[in-house]
Amino acid sequence: MPIYEYQCDACQHQFDAFQKITDAPLETCPECGGPVHKLVSRTSFVLKGGGWYATEYGNLKPPKGESKESPKADAGKAEKKSTTGKKESSAKAA
Repeated sequence: MPIYEYQCDACQHQFDAFQKITDAPLETCPECGGPVHKLVSRTSFVLKGGGWYATEYGNLKPPKGESKESPKADAGKAEKKSTTGKKESSAKAA
């Protein structure tokens, strides 16, 4: 059952009320009988731990046998072997 917070407009008294979502909002202060209004309060609900999209989706490990490209793999692309067996750089010198 949700807990709602109210504040009295007359005496500024703040109090909590356990109410069903379908219950009508309270209208009177239990201290002075003045009019009250609901307060918007922070929730204590926090998503922690693994598996949540914002923190874990991009950090998935690849399956066994597959690997993310490493800097060594990129270095191997820069050099090619020619048909004569000599290494040639893919970047031409100007």
